[in-house]
Amino acid sequence: MRKLAWAIFVFVIFVVAAAVILPGYVERQQNQIDGKPLLRVSEKAKALHATLTIIDLHADTLLWKRDLLDRADRGHVDLPRLRQGNVALQTFSSVTKSPRGLNYDRNSAETTDNITLLAIAQLQPVRTWRSLLERSLWQEQKLDRAVAASRRELRKVGSAAELDALLSARTIESVKPVGAMLSIEGLHDLEGKAENLDLLYKAGFRMAGLTHFFDNELAGSMHGESKGGLTPFGRSIVRAMEAKGMIVDIAHCSHACVADVLAMARGQSLQGEPEQLALRRVHVRRGVRVLEDSRRIARRRLDEEEDERGGREGDRHCPKEPDENAADHVRGGGITAPGIGAEDRVAPSSLPRA
Repeated sequence: MRKLAWAIFVFVIFVVAAAVILPGYVERQQNQIDGKPLLRVSEKAKALHATLTIIDLHADTLLWKRDLLDRADRGHVDLPRLRQGNVALQTFSSVTKSPRGLNYDRNSAETTDNITLLAIAQLQPVRTWRSLLERSLWQEQKLDRAVAASRRELRKVGSAAELDALLSARTIESVKPVGAMLSIEGLHDLEGKAENLDLLYKAGFRMAGLTHFFDNELAGSMHGESKGGLTPFGRSIVRAMEAKGMIVDIAHCSHACVADVLAMARGQSLQGEPEQLALRRVHVRRGVRVLEDSRRIARRRLDEEEDERGGREGDRHCPKEPDENAADHVRGGGITAPGIGAEDRVAPSSLPRA
């Protein structure tokens, strides 16, 4: 009996230690900060930066086990650093599934899911261990707790009126609040049920990608196996999102999926991910490098069609070396919503320390 008690005690200690240490270790590996000195920023650039209304459309921060209100020594995003960067609105994405062996070319939805392992390691509620929907709802609850504890320095935004109120507050309050909007990385968290979109909307999600790194019930992914278009279920969800005024994010969609969305869209869509660099112009200083492949022709046609329909394309430009001519990339590429940087994510990335 005593040996059994000791075995249980050792097991509990091991589980607790793993829950405390392992999530931070994994996040440090996936979201590295190189620790090198930052580039000198001119006073002119600082003055310009202070006048900007900055909106960042993607951060997977809610996936990780840390307090959003505290400045962290890992990862890229938290409230102190958002305020330091003069960010007005941060979109927090909900990642619910990530296949083992993640790559940009071909992933199977049937591969072991890394997020399941992470949910268990972080000792999240048991309901999140097997349900993708519950993972999104859990991450939304984490944001709500952070908003409630922030003394109105972090404010959830879910409507045009709330966005207007946020921007107004930033002009008159001594401590500029930061807005937080919720999005979803792949609507596989609907779990095949259209009614779950209502639950996610009620929770505050206002933008959603149809797919992520693998094919799902809605459509084929650019990084999936079939790379097919919208399914009947996917079409019904796009219509439902438009009816609710949600943003349809087509960043990870296959070309066939993008074409289907644009053909049926009544509202606006959003596209643009650094993973799609092989499908667009990539400007590299001391010359312009154009990555050519057969898919660029199809992508150009999709871009032209999206322009006709009033879509919005955001292009994140994060060079490894200082790029003095990044503005030329924005102006020359027809980019209407430039973004600079990266985000806390589920795939390895690296940024300078802020």
